[in-house]
Amino acid sequence: MDVRQPKHLAGIDGLVIPGGESTTMSMQLERTDLFGPVASLVENRLPMLGTCAGLILLASEVEDGRDDQRCFGYVDATVRRNGYGRQVDSFETDLELAAPLGGGSYPLHAVFIRAPRISALGEAVEVLAEVDGDPVLCRQGPVMVTSFHPELTDDPRVHQAFLELV
Repeated sequence: MDVRQPKHLAGIDGLVIPGGESTTMSMQLERTDLFGPVASLVENRLPMLGTCAGLILLASEVEDGRDDQRCFGYVDATVRRNGYGRQVDSFETDLELAAPLGGGSYPLHAVFIRAPRISALGEAVEVLAEVDGDPVLCRQGPVMVTSFHPELTDDPRVHQAFLELV
């Protein structure tokens, strides 16, 4: 179900914050009066999955965001928007997953599009996959975040792991 108004949040068991343009999404959350209700869900530890821009919105700090950009601070992480470069720098790669997501059974193909780069993590954040030593798939309590777009491949493991949190 799409969440476009605060009333759409009633009775949900989990929330996916997808990719997109994080500053626009932040402004739209304010404009539609969704920021406060989603922040309440964050405070109540509702399971969430944030992909790409969703990672930025769920992080505690954005290094190069706009002054008026807000984030929920759900994950103790510092992120840099477009940290892997511009659109032309987008890439695909295979990731080795940590045990909670199937371990070394087979790699997860990941698509990075103007992806955010995680530059710092708090101690409570578990790294589930990395690219060249940078965390790109993490979990903190009932929330998972990715720098990539798991919805662009046929591999269901990220979404299955999120559903297990729900």
